[in-house]
Amino acid sequence: MKKNLIMAAAIGYKFNQIEFFLTSLRKYYLEEICFIIGQDDIDLEEGLKKNNCKIIKTNILKKKIQFERYKIFYDYIRDKTYNKILICDSRDIYFQENPFNYNYEGEINFFLEDYLIGNCPFNSNWINKVYGSSELKKISNKTILCSGTVLGNFKKIKEYLSLMVNHINNFKYKKKLKYLLTFRVDPEGRGCDQGHANFIIHNKLINGVKFYTNSKGPFATVFYLKKIKFDKKFRLINELDHPYLLVHQYDKRYNEFVENLNQFKHKL
Repeated sequence: MKKNLIMAAAIGYKFNQIEFFLTSLRKYYLEEICFIIGQDDIDLEEGLKKNNCKIIKTNILKKKIQFERYKIFYDYIRDKTYNKILICDSRDIYFQENPFNYNYEGEINFFLEDYLIGNCPFNSNWINKVYGSSELKKISNKTILCSGTVLGNFKKIKEYLSLMVNHINNFKYKKKLKYLLTFRVDPEGRGCDQGHANFIIHNKLINGVKFYTNSKGPFATVFYLKKIKFDKKFRLINELDHPYLLVHQYDKRYNEFVENLNQFKHKL
């Protein structure tokens, strides 16, 4: 039987920064987890090994890994075979159930933020600075999809990663002049891998896609989440009163989470 895989990056983190991610995940999921870490992330490496995680070491800087991770992920799975794969962020995610325990309808599944691209200054800027204003206009009325949580079957994740690598390599963020002249990273462009993902998916460059809403789907992306509600087990629940399998960006609204979060952690 083919196994599932979860892939994430944690360059430059201490283990305690991703401990909640891992502790909550390992309560529900015992299959393969693979992390990209830095060569000097000794504390992190020790913690990951204790939790039976695979490790890819790299010299790539923390500021650049957000883009480079797609190529590393692609290379890792290229000669392997899996059932389903979840690509996700790490520091700002925790789990309330096994993320694969859901009847996903798509060959590849994306989780929406219930906010239009054109209404979000971050997402609209990324697309405008990479693809131009005319391309932004075409998809400005589409709902933002989160690139920090993508789940699909092996074949489609491989295809998606290949597309992301191609677009990251061939469509560059147009940096402000001061960053261009000094060869520095423009901080406003650091999240624009999400711009690439939204461009690729909303322009239907890959098929077999299923979208899940923030309000009723299995994953929560908290930044634009309209309703924060918990059940008696201190789990964040959606508008159908179902616990989310995965909670992302909870730190963005930490004050609304802290009481239930502490109780949930205590139960782990």
